[in-house]
Amino acid sequence: MLTFLLWLLLLVLCWPLALIALLLYPLVWLVLLPFRLLGIAVDGALELVRSVILLPARILRGRPRG
Repeated sequence: MLTFLLWLLLLVLCWPLALIALLLYPLVWLVLLPFRLLGIAVDGALELVRSVILLPARILRGRPRG
């Protein structure tokens, strides 16, 4: 919502720049999409490594009695 309001403000102040931003936004999103997917994959891999490292501690701790 904030992005839309900022775009409206830009439209009022400088409409050619706002139209260029409107046209370039999907292209920038497509260019950045592989980096977003790479970030998700790296986060998953690091979470897997963290789980493997912490597994012995979780096994030794055992189940809480209650």
